[in-house]
Amino acid sequence: MTESSITLVKADHIATLTIDRPPVNAMSVDLARELADALESIDADSETRAIVLRAKGKAFCAGADLSKRADEIGIQAKEDEPKGNPLYDEAVRLYTTKKPIVAAIHGPAVGAGLGLALVADFRIASPSARFVANFTALGFHPGFGLTHTLPRLIGQQRAALMFLTSRRIKGDESVEWGLADEVVYDDLVQDRAHELAAEIAENAPLALMSTRATLRTDLANAVRAATNHEFTEQQQLMKTNDFAEGVKAVAERRPGRFTGS
Repeated sequence: MTESSITLVKADHIATLTIDRPPVNAMSVDLARELADALESIDADSETRAIVLRAKGKAFCAGADLSKRADEIGIQAKEDEPKGNPLYDEAVRLYTTKKPIVAAIHGPAVGAGLGLALVADFRIASPSARFVANFTALGFHPGFGLTHTLPRLIGQQRAALMFLTSRRIKGDESVEWGLADEVVYDDLVQDRAHELAAEIAENAPLALMSTRATLRTDLANAVRAATNHEFTEQQQLMKTNDFAEGVKAVAERRPGRFTGS
C-alpha cells in the first residue's frame, strides 16, 4: 500500500486505532502488518494503557479480497520467498502485543475480519454487525488462527456450527453467542468502546499488562500452531475446483455448485 490504511490517535491514556481501507476494509498482509506495527509502538508508549480498535466505512473488516493475488492477501507465499504464511506471521504478532484492546464492531466482520475482531479482549457490537466464518462456503479451510480462537471464545460446539454452516451471526445475537460483550445502537458503538477502554485505563498499567498476560498465556503460540495447520490445509484446498467455484459463487451471491473435486 502506498498510503497508510490506519490512523492512530492518543489521548487520556487511550490509543484509538482506526482502519480506513475503502470500500470494506479488506484484510491483506500489508494491513495486518500495519496494525501489528502500530500495536507494538503502543506497547512502547508508557502513557497508553488501553486501545480502541475501530473502522471507518460500512464494514469492520470484510475479510480477504479474493479477487487479489493470493500472495497479496497472505494465502500463498510469493515466488521469491520461502513457503510460509505471511498473513499469519502478522496475525501471530497481533497476539503478542501487551495492552488491552476493545474492538468496536459494526457491519461485517468476515473471515480474517472475524479473526481480527477476536484479537481484541472485548468487543462492543452494533445491531448492524455480522460475525461470519464463511470459509467452507468458499471451499476453503478456516484461517487467521480461528480454529483455536473461536472455540476458545464461544465453545467448541458453537464454533463448529459457525464453521460448518458458514452462518452469519447478527449483532443482536452476538452477546448470546459470546462473540460480543455488549450490543449498542450503531451511532453509539464507538463511544461505548471508548468508555470501556477508559474504564480499563483507570487502572494501574503494569498490573493491567501482567493480568492480561496471565489470561492470555501461550495464546500467541497456540495461534501459531493453529495457523501453521490452517495454512497447510488451505494450500491443498486452493487447488480444488470447489475453491474456484466457491469464490465465484460468493462473488455472485449464490449458493455454490460443489462437486467434491
